[in-house]
Amino acid sequence: MLATALLLGLTGLAGAFVLYLTARRFHVEEDPRIDNIESLLPGANCGACGCRGCRDFAATCVQRNSLENLNCPGAREGTMKEIASIMGVETQPEAKRLVAVLRCAGSCKVRPIRYTYDGASNCAVMNAVGVGSRECSWGCLACGDCTSACRFGALKIDPGTGLPLVDTSMCTGCGLCVDECPRSLLELRPAGRRERRVWVACSSHDRGAVARRQCKAACIGCGKCAKECPFDAITLAGNLAYINPDKCKTCGKCVATCPTGAIHATFEIKQPS
Repeated sequence: MLATALLLGLTGLAGAFVLYLTARRFHVEEDPRIDNIESLLPGANCGACGCRGCRDFAATCVQRNSLENLNCPGAREGTMKEIASIMGVETQPEAKRLVAVLRCAGSCKVRPIRYTYDGASNCAVMNAVGVGSRECSWGCLACGDCTSACRFGALKIDPGTGLPLVDTSMCTGCGLCVDECPRSLLELRPAGRRERRVWVACSSHDRGAVARRQCKAACIGCGKCAKECPFDAITLAGNLAYINPDKCKTCGKCVATCPTGAIHATFEIKQPS
């Protein structure tokens, strides 16, 4: 009994010694700055920076020894400055903050449910088989694929409208929801000065009468907004208006002139008297 225990103990010690020698032989020194940089990152591993995760991003910063063209969308304000300080390099200009907006306003009130769908509750599946519970083939399928994709808790389905609701205070502009939506209804747009944003909340390319019949809040491609815009920020293509965020000055004239309310703004618009 004692001999068996002694043999097992010696075997364990021998194994530990072999593992120690192996670890020393193949040990790779890692730059301590990687750990310091990783500790500043959100840890979501969303891949929006173009790297495989937060640690890969930190390692890339160190390997390049520069922050040029590197940015973490999910990091808090000032993080890139802290990283630059750790690396001892020049601070790059802060990237313009982006947030997601939904290019669909087809809530339950304006786009009522017309069909019963008994398949998988998944937007990708519904879109692949060309079905949905509502008549508009361009609008939100409301299964929540985008909310599941969001790693920052910035998206949830609004029970009142049946549509995804973006919490811009938590949205990092990572783009995961944009990639997940099978109908490309989510778009990243600049957060805007004082959080002022204007966009067309519709993606329908159907002709006006058809689009209007399917959804009361649809863009009908009338072009009134484009004519009203003093900054040439609105274009019309495929029966659908689009507002260029780089040209838009958020004056709100297009919002006031839209006959269907398809153009949304994050600020109050004074209607003409």
